[in-house]
Amino acid sequence: MKQHFMMFAAYNQWANARIYDAAADLDDEELGRDVGAFFGSMLGTLNHLLAVDRVWMKRFTGEGDAPANTAAILYRGLPGLRLAREAEDQRIVDWMSGMSDKALAGRFSYMTVDMRTVSQRLEPALSHFFNHQTHHRGQAHMCLTVLGRPSVPLDLMLFQRSEEGRAYA
Repeated sequence: MKQHFMMFAAYNQWANARIYDAAADLDDEELGRDVGAFFGSMLGTLNHLLAVDRVWMKRFTGEGDAPANTAAILYRGLPGLRLAREAEDQRIVDWMSGMSDKALAGRFSYMTVDMRTVSQRLEPALSHFFNHQTHHRGQAHMCLTVLGRPSVPLDLMLFQRSEEGRAYA
């Protein structure tokens, strides 16, 4: 399973870079325009992804900053948000690379946002973690389309055919 989750950590990093490259062509008004995505705008969607990744990484590792609100706007501008995203993606890759098979097969406990303690197996939680990223990147993709920008191919298979993903194919 480690190779599987390492692939998703690397894919996450690759796909986020592609979304941020495309979003760099948006002006501030377009970034903040409510286009009907779950978190309204491209900026809202990208902030949500970072916020939730930080929440889960805090749960997984016990370290790092985690916002109390998963809809928090952590960064109002794309440059700062992108730097934070890149750092978080590298943190995820580094953490996954240090995981042992035994740790992946284990359990972990955490506190939910409504203050309940949950104990569960790590592997299903990681599946959710990476699936959640894909789900909201799809919404970011929709934001680009609504704003009249070209589609950004994000298929896992494209990643596996790329230089970065070839090791996982």
